Amino acid sequence: MLNSTASTAQSHNDDLHAASLKTSEYLAFRLGKEEYGIDIQLVQEIRGYESVTRIANAPDFMKGVMNLRGVIVPIIDLRIKFELGEPTYDSFTVVIILHIENTIVGIVVDSVSDVINLNETQIKPAPELGSTIDSSFLRGLAPLDQRMVILIDIALLMKTPDMGLQFGQK
Repeated sequence: MLNSTASTAQSHNDDLHAASLKTSEYLAFRLGKEEYGIDIQLVQEIRGYESVTRIANAPDFMKGVMNLRGVIVPIIDLRIKFELGEPTYDSFTVVIILHIENTIVGIVVDSVSDVINLNETQIKPAPELGSTIDSSFLRGLAPLDQRMVILIDIALLMKTPDMGLQFGQK
């Protein structure tokens, strides 16, 4: 009986610890065969892909700009930025509109998967792999059932000098 009571108390303590862990929501999306996640608090909206106005001398990953309700929004194709092969644009291709430090920017992805809730214990550190994605932009990896979600610090990535974006100016 005493062993059962101790086991119940430990289970209760485990439940309280899990409840006290910070949980964050991530928008999961696909780029090629991989699934990525970004902080959903930065997401303003999700739109179907539509043609953009190309800007001369812009890097290849900078698809151009679009007019979003009177705001000129730069559009970046993450598939090109991450060197994931030649992108195709179909009915699943979407633009995720982000709001980062008073700046609006759009990222093109293959498709949006879902919204996932993760607590800190579910996020594992990203290994140094020398991949096409600089690991300083990775928040970590989240193994979920039969899939692995690569968590990106999208605000940090968007602020890199090669993006050429200005933040916090408005």
